[in-house]
Amino acid sequence: MKRLLLLNGPNLNLLGNRENDIYGDFSLEDIEKSVELIAKENGFELECFQSNHEGELIDRLQDATGKFNGIIFNPAAYTHTSIAIRDTIKAIKTPVIEVHISNVHNREEFRHHSMLAPVCYGQIVGLGVMGYKLAAMAFIEKN
Repeated sequence: MKRLLLLNGPNLNLLGNRENDIYGDFSLEDIEKSVELIAKENGFELECFQSNHEGELIDRLQDATGKFNGIIFNPAAYTHTSIAIRDTIKAIKTPVIEVHISNVHNREEFRHHSMLAPVCYGQIVGLGVMGYKLAAMAFIEKN
């Protein structure tokens, strides 16, 4: 079976309870369920993982090779700071689409630069839950 990995970084476990004006009132579980539905409807299995720890995210990225057709990844604040995650994405064979719920380009200036985008298959920002769904559809169409 074809498989997708949905990774979410720090503080995304707090969705629905933090800065609803920026992130909306949906939960991480709501995102996971909506992406899982699209995946299943198209013959894909979805595995979900969230961590507030950079090393755990790196371990999941490294472990993905040969197991997943694509990775949907919201690295949250690590987007702007993590050379380690960048190096991992560059090193692995599994394509990664970087997703952000908010439009990072309409926010604080430090959020405008992604360390990861240059080594990702694609990037989707500012479309809320729809961004995750679009990333899943991109991988489904690719495979």
